[in-house]
Amino acid sequence: DGKIDIAMASHGLNVAQIEKQGMVVHEIAKVAVVFGLNAGVAIANITDAQVCDIYLGKVTNWKALGGPDLAIVPMTRPDSEVDTEVVREKIPCLAELQMPEAVKVMPKAGEMAQALAATAGAFGMTTMTVVEQSQGKVRAVSLRGIAPTADNVRQQRYTLTRDSFLVVKSPPSPAVGRFLDFVRSA
Repeated sequence: DGKIDIAMASHGLNVAQIEKQGMVVHEIAKVAVVFGLNAGVAIANITDAQVCDIYLGKVTNWKALGGPDLAIVPMTRPDSEVDTEVVREKIPCLAELQMPEAVKVMPKAGEMAQALAATAGAFGMTTMTVVEQSQGKVRAVSLRGIAPTADNVRQQRYTLTRDSFLVVKSPPSPAVGRFLDFVRSA
C-alpha cells in the first residue's frame, strides 16, 4: 500500500509476485545459521549425526561428545521459522524428524537467544548475529569441521545460511536509492 519504503525479509518470498506488484528484491546478506551452545559447553565441532542424536535424545550428556559432564538441553525453533527450514534442508537426518517432547520449542528468536545464554547445557539453532551479540554467553559450534565465519559463508564452505533481502518499490525514491547504494558499499 506504499506505507513503508523498505521491507526486510529472509524467506518466503515469491519474487515474481513481488515484481508484478511494482517492487524489486535486493539480496543484501547471507547470515550463518548455527547451532548455539551455552558458553559453559566446551565443544568445538559437531557432526550431522551428532546433531540428530541430540534431537532424538540418543545423546543426553555433553560428556558423550567430549564436553563436560552436563545434561544437554535441546531446543529448536518452530518448523515455520527460517532457521529451522535451513537446518532441516541442509542436514538430511533432520529433514523429516518429529521433535520429541523433550526438545523445547522456542517460539521467538529472542527467547532462543536468552535461553541459550542462561541455560546450562543448552543447545539450539540460532544465528551468528545472536552469538556475536551475546557478549560471550552463547558459542557457535563448527559443523562438519567448518566454522561459521564470514569468510566460510562467503566462500560457500559453511552451508547453513539464510539470505536477507530488502524489498522496495521500483523505481525506488531518491532516498531509498541512496540507502541501497550505502548498503552495497564498502
